[in-house]
Amino acid sequence: MTPSTPQVTRPEPAGAPDPDAVGTPDPDGGEAALSASGAPASARPASARPASPGTAPAGGLRERKKQRTRDALIRSALELFTAHGYEETTIDEIAEAVDVSQRTFFRYFASKEEVVFAVHEMVEARFAEELERRPEGEAPLEALHNAVMSSWDDIGGAIQSVIPLELHMRTYQMIESTPALVSAHWRRYAILEEQIARLIARREGVDVATDPRPRVVVAAFSGVMRVAGKVWGEGEDVSVESIREITEEYLAQIVPAVSGEWRGR
Repeated sequence: MTPSTPQVTRPEPAGAPDPDAVGTPDPDGGEAALSASGAPASARPASARPASPGTAPAGGLRERKKQRTRDALIRSALELFTAHGYEETTIDEIAEAVDVSQRTFFRYFASKEEVVFAVHEMVEARFAEELERRPEGEAPLEALHNAVMSSWDDIGGAIQSVIPLELHMRTYQMIESTPALVSAHWRRYAILEEQIARLIARREGVDVATDPRPRVVVAAFSGVMRVAGKVWGEGEDVSVESIREITEEYLAQIVPAVSGEWRGR
């Protein structure tokens, strides 16, 4: 294995026949591909992307096959990354493990980094959906708290429909020990925090450009979530119940830690 990603030939432009489509043999031995667009998932419109991990595809057999191939790529990639190292694993090895072509890989993911965070993206999307649904009367921190706890009610099953929870934990630990991925993780966190801050601002009817409170409350919340995730990742209990308990305990300490008296306790 080599630490660098090999040079690849990108998929054909939009409109070209899809050699990986259902019912069409792949000259490289690949299975179902995403679409004939040839664009990476992050660059395609939502209507052209496969369903997120853990969500049921809306279409028929073709869509289900696409989802199975995508989930298989995620599982195989994460197993290889956690067993052999992120830098040491090549895209060719991931594709080979699923018995598809390198070109098929790129119909689903733009890079190895995108595969690493595929399940994290699903978890974050579930949280944002829950936050959107919180009652208007809830204060910002209360809404954030309740949204994350509600999202854990079904996220465990969603994760396990793609990868085992134990593999999810190993992936978290692998990210934390890989400098390139730590940097990417922080970058993604910054983008997510800004999105959530703007969502909170809309809920409260304030302007995030002139009112610092949405960003402040989201920064406090996100910091606690990162600490809770780190504690969970360093433990031995990989269950959803464990992460729920740790999250609940740490979120409950935000207000006392900020405004309470510590000395002598």
